[in-house]
Amino acid sequence: MFNHQTRKILSLTIIFILLISGVSFHLNLSPTSQKAYAQSEDPKEPESGEHFTRKDLYSKYIETNEHLPKPQTEILIQGEDFTTIDEMKSEVLTNFEGTNGKAVKTEETGSITWEFDVKEEGLYNVLLKYFPVEGKSSSIERELLINGELPFQGAATLTFPRSWKNELPEIERDNRGNDLRPRQIEEPIWMEVNLQDGEGYYNEPYLFHFKKGKNTITLVSSREPMVIDYIKLYQVEDIPTYEEVKAEYEKKGYKEIDGLQMKVQGESAALKSAPTLYPINDRTSPSTEPYDISKIRMNTIGGYNWRWPGQWISWNVEVPEDGLYKLGVKYKQNMLRGLFSARKLLINGEVPFKEMENIPFYYHDSWDLEVLGGDDPYLYYLPKGTHEIKLEVTLGDVAPLLRTVEDSVLELNYIYRKILMVTGAVPDPYRDYQLEKHIPEMLEIFSRQSKVIYEVADELARVTGEKSDQTAILNTMAYQLEDFVKRPETIQRRLDTYKINVGGLGTWILTVREQPLEIDYFVLASPKEKMPKPNATIISKAAHEVGSFFYSFIEDYNTIGNVTEEEDENQITVWIGTGRDQAQVLKSMIDDTFTPETNINVNLKLVQMNVLLPATLAGQGPDVAMQVENDIPVNYAMRNAVADLTQFDDFEEVATRFRESAILPSRFNGGVFALPEQQVFSMMFYRKDIFEEFGLKVPQTWEELYEILPALQKNHMELALPLDPPAQMQNLIPNQAFTMMLFQKDGALYKDDHTATALDSEMSMEAFKDWTRLYTNYKLPLQFDFPNRFRTGEMPLGIADYTFYNHLSVSAPEIRGLWEFVQIPGTVQKDGTIRREVSSSGTAAIMMEQAKNKDASWEFLKWWTSKDVQVRFGREMEGLMGAAARYPTANIEALKELPWPVKDYEQLEKQWQWVQGVPEVPGGYFTGRHLDNAFREVVNNGTNPREALNDFLIYINDEIRVKRKEFNLPLE
Repeated sequence: MFNHQTRKILSLTIIFILLISGVSFHLNLSPTSQKAYAQSEDPKEPESGEHFTRKDLYSKYIETNEHLPKPQTEILIQGEDFTTIDEMKSEVLTNFEGTNGKAVKTEETGSITWEFDVKEEGLYNVLLKYFPVEGKSSSIERELLINGELPFQGAATLTFPRSWKNELPEIERDNRGNDLRPRQIEEPIWMEVNLQDGEGYYNEPYLFHFKKGKNTITLVSSREPMVIDYIKLYQVEDIPTYEEVKAEYEKKGYKEIDGLQMKVQGESAALKSAPTLYPINDRTSPSTEPYDISKIRMNTIGGYNWRWPGQWISWNVEVPEDGLYKLGVKYKQNMLRGLFSARKLLINGEVPFKEMENIPFYYHDSWDLEVLGGDDPYLYYLPKGTHEIKLEVTLGDVAPLLRTVEDSVLELNYIYRKILMVTGAVPDPYRDYQLEKHIPEMLEIFSRQSKVIYEVADELARVTGEKSDQTAILNTMAYQLEDFVKRPETIQRRLDTYKINVGGLGTWILTVREQPLEIDYFVLASPKEKMPKPNATIISKAAHEVGSFFYSFIEDYNTIGNVTEEEDENQITVWIGTGRDQAQVLKSMIDDTFTPETNINVNLKLVQMNVLLPATLAGQGPDVAMQVENDIPVNYAMRNAVADLTQFDDFEEVATRFRESAILPSRFNGGVFALPEQQVFSMMFYRKDIFEEFGLKVPQTWEELYEILPALQKNHMELALPLDPPAQMQNLIPNQAFTMMLFQKDGALYKDDHTATALDSEMSMEAFKDWTRLYTNYKLPLQFDFPNRFRTGEMPLGIADYTFYNHLSVSAPEIRGLWEFVQIPGTVQKDGTIRREVSSSGTAAIMMEQAKNKDASWEFLKWWTSKDVQVRFGREMEGLMGAAARYPTANIEALKELPWPVKDYEQLEKQWQWVQGVPEVPGGYFTGRHLDNAFREVVNNGTNPREALNDFLIYINDEIRVKRKEFNLPLE
């Protein structure tokens, strides 16, 4: 037992130790860190509830202006009557593409403004007549300002589609009798478009408020050029119901047609809004037309590619006589269980009646025939002649539900961040944080959102006619929120499930927003005519299954496109190591461009690249291998397995297509052993809304980054730095955050002609110390899910490969407009300039040393890496798989031609100029591995950074020496 005096001395000693520990903690921080902590004691706190809902949404804009009238007047603004242009070269065109009069051509950068008089204040729809002149083959994008101000967020991303068609009138076949996917080419036409939500969340065109008197409209170019004929302010007419149209038919004496049935094949579409909407192949049923039991037939259209709101396909129909017709659609919708895929029908550019604004195609596991109107079909009056039938993707009745859930996700994420500010990322489950007192609005929001989400679930069940897993997600979230209100003391214990459920709502938005539909054919028929059956008989199905099984032993479905006989001397074999979609696109490009131009035949094979070296050693390898990782060319060059491309006279000319940073990983022993295909480097992503909420500035330098870290961490938010290697990389590459700091200090990874590591230099030691300090002093996380944490706002700032932009654009619609990417932080120089060096990774194409026809292989490599081919491949991949597949080409000129918004490409271009390549050297795989080991030693065990790095440099140098000796390379 301690006496009183002993306990007193012990207590004072403990207090003294704690005080000393606190002091030493601050002493261990750099001066910059101490300054940051001092400055971040009181970051800007938002007022209660100030930022959890977006104020710039169209719904808020309409609520504010709903009291205004909708004048029944029309204001026509001619394109050529613009008043000012800014940073744009405009051109006034006369009688352009069949129009009478003048029009103005606008570029993809800058802005153009019109001034006009409005006699009556109110809300107006705005229509634009435009012509999509040649650009980068993507949809045109503009930002609309009224009187110099952005009215709402949706007006910042107005999209204007292009029109596409099959290049050839008939579908061609390869030399094995299979249909080839027809190439899509642009067919530009004049189009009139009402300005409306490009995401499809609002079915009606936007309404804009114009004051009485002088007004201005400014169109700011974001992407692609366009010619503008006129802008019209007016009121969109209400579409009559079918009953009203039917009464009009009777009044005019229209008669029903007798004894007629016409089929319009889906694959024979005239125009499409995107190059993705090409004919596709369906072999699931013998009822598809045309059908072949063993060969590939492009016999349907749409499918998963035809899923985004606003996409449309049109068909031309020749009607033999005037009269009333019914319409049927043979379709397959087997992707949205518990939902329907909605379409809007337009005939000759107009919706015939109200019911055609939202045609639901319900889930069915096989083909079905939908007669529009059901047992009492709708009738359409068509005079004799050619008519355009167009189907456009729409969200229909689920659009308001999506808007509601998206608002809910933003509000629930806001509360999640507020809770984290109180509890931290790992709450104590046994502590009562009294969250309802610290966050007064929390329970009110939970209660309100629970009711809102329950209502959405009920409405979704009513609209779709069933309860499903889609409503279950909503009910789970709503129940949890309801239970939080009843038992607030349990919130911190269930924070993880809350976060998962909110993430589930975000996924629900993505799922419901996609509306895939596949069409085999239309049927235009007399009202009393019997419609064809959509499915095959049991006997024909059985014959189909047996025949397909039999032909699977004969037909080679893995071979892509035309096949050349081995005895053909002017042919090469190319291996590609990515997906079938990429291979099919490439093969079609080879067959319609490369082979006709060069008379060189190509056998393209889809293989796993890990068999490349064994196959080469066995003499069974290809002539050319594509999309191989950056470490392969040098590793194969050491073994004399790949050809040195500098042997070709025009190599230096071809090399100008790329930056030196892309070629560097393929340099070895005075030669270059690959041509770059892709080059990926890092950019900094940040949440604009959160930075504004807390009054933070986007850091331009590492010092500024250190200054804002405490402000983020005080609110339990974090910075994301790249740590784990990309999943597709077999070898651990040098960490990207470290190489940024190293290169910005003018450091290097290797020295003495790549015979030893240069990480023993003072610059390397400083860079390593700065890198590890972020994890030891600032406690950055070692493992994290950046995409999800960026969406929730837990990580409002992070550095990632620029392809993360594509991921966010597609998978995080609820934060569109709330984030940006910029150049990475840099190091300030004595003259005040900022160095922003960053490393890169990528893929390359190689020619094997055993290639029988090296000249032909070199022609293929030159063709493949050329600007036009890279642009076409990039556009077709994006067309095929969406914006998430935007191609990160290494060709300098090609990247300019890919459909990046102008301001985003400018950021990319600025950062690309600072990119440095990471050299590949014999034994270099130890560099990334032991750099990571040294990092873990410092972070996990508290070892001095200089000592830890020095310890592992020995292993790196030993491995480089061993490898150079193994391959008879100079050691000094």
